[in-house]
Order: sequence, then C-alpha cells, then structure tokens
Amino acid sequence: MTSPAASATLRLATRGSALARAQTELAAVALRAAGSTVVETVVIRTRGDRDQSTPAAQMEGEGWFTAELEAAVGDGRADAAVHSAKDLPTVLAPGLSVVAHLERADPRDALVSRHRGGLDGLPEGATVGTSSPRREAFLRALRPDLRTVAVRGNVDTRLRKLADGETDALLLACAGLDRLGLGDRVSERLDPRRVVPAPGQGAVAIEALDGAPAAAVCSAADHGPTTAAVRAERSLLATLGGGCLLPIGAWARWEDGRLVVLGAVAGPDGVRTAELSSDGDDPDTLGAAVAARLRATGR
Repeated sequence: MTSPAASATLRLATRGSALARAQTELAAVALRAAGSTVVETVVIRTRGDRDQSTPAAQMEGEGWFTAELEAAVGDGRADAAVHSAKDLPTVLAPGLSVVAHLERADPRDALVSRHRGGLDGLPEGATVGTSSPRREAFLRALRPDLRTVAVRGNVDTRLRKLADGETDALLLACAGLDRLGLGDRVSERLDPRRVVPAPGQGAVAIEALDGAPAAAVCSAADHGPTTAAVRAERSLLATLGGGCLLPIGAWARWEDGRLVVLGAVAGPDGVRTAELSSDGDDPDTLGAAVAARLRATGR
C-alpha cells in the first residue's frame, strides 16, 4: 500500500553539475521504484561551485559542496538533498540525517593519462592534476618523482585541461567518470590498497529532515550493504578528527559475509594502514576501532 507521503511530489536538492544531476537522476529512479512516483529537482549553487579559484587544500571548514543543499532542506525549498557521500561533512546540519545510500559504484580512484602504462608508465617529472590533498599524498608516497598540479572544476573542465596539455594526467573518481559515460577514458583504476579511496567515495547519499515524511519515503531506497560500509568509513574519519582536507583513506567492503575496513593515513614518512573486520552489525564501532589502530601506529 502506498502511503500519502509516497504519492506526493518529492523535491530533491542537487548541485547543478552534470555529475550531480546524473546522481540525482539515479536517486529519482530508485525513489520511483520504491513508490515515490513524482520527483522534482531543485538545483542549488553551492559555495564550492561559486568559488573556482581557492585551491582545495586552502578551503577552510567543511560543507563547501553541501551546506546550501542542507539549507534548502531545512527551510522547505526541498524535501531531501542528494550528495556525493564523500562530500558530506563529518557532522551534519542539526535536524538532518542521511536516510539512504544508493548501491555503491566503483569506489576506486582513476588515473586519466596522456601516456600509456597507467601510473607506473608516467615519465619521471610528469604532472598530475588533482584537487584532493588525499590523492596528492598517496601519489607522493608511490611516485615521489611526479609533480602535482592543483586542478578545480567539474569533470569536463578537468578533462579539457588535460586535453590542452596543462597536465600529463588527472586523478579522478572512477564512479564519477562511469556515471557520466566516460569510463573508457580511464587509463588505470588504481588498486584501493595502494591508493585508499576517500570515505564514502562512489556512494550517493540522500539526506532529509529527521521525522519528516520525506525521510520515510527516501529510506525505502536505501541499499543496506552500502550504508554499513559508508558508516564504517565515516566513523573512522570522525574518530581521527579528519575532514576532506586530510590525507585519510577508508575502504570498507563485504567479503564472505563480513565487513572488512581498511584505513590509511598518508604522511611525510609514508602510508600507515590498519585493517579489521566484523560481522557488520555495528559498523560505527568497527570504523572507530580501525581508527584507533591507525592512531597507535602513528605514535
């Protein structure tokens, strides 16, 4: 039986980029399948979209790509917001919760290169464009001879800079390229044990007001295994006190019925890692335990 909330129009707040719209369409498809037949999109421009000049490493605070979407839900312009899970701050706006995750896409980082041979095939001194301090730190640990170049903008903008010769290669998310139909541009899908993904990378999160009808409607689209994995990764991040500007990686996945979490921190002395598994009943505790092991190895 369809509830009254499910039959009403559901307004989804989203950023305006091609990738954000593609992810919101995935959310709309999942929500319609779960019973919400009328879904509208409310495009919101975020602070991160407006400011294309500040390097990512200099962005102070969190919520550069999410705060305005959360505000739209809070003031009633939208019923829910669709985010890349990796963009969410460690602490959400008061009164809001993530009520669903769509099934996760490929969480790995992608190398898009003008050279053959993937990461190992890049010539000494080659330039690699990235806006992520995490990617830069893990790349430095693997190939200290390479030079990173700060690159901001949407996927098309970054690919255009590569085509114009501003960099020899780019580091991007596999999931984003795949969702835009650009998976064939990937030169190498980087081993997640060598370059540990960002917490939440590849997952789409739907956020709504606690107790609102939209929260119940959107929760029907949740993919449980993805939610458990992302919760573990975000717990690891929160326990370490890190945000998106710190070189912290977390990769949770299900293996033989168990939730396995790999955490990593890249630093001047290399990369520290820790890995634990559990039955997955308490992913937050598992993520925190991996973080505690990482802390212990750093002393």
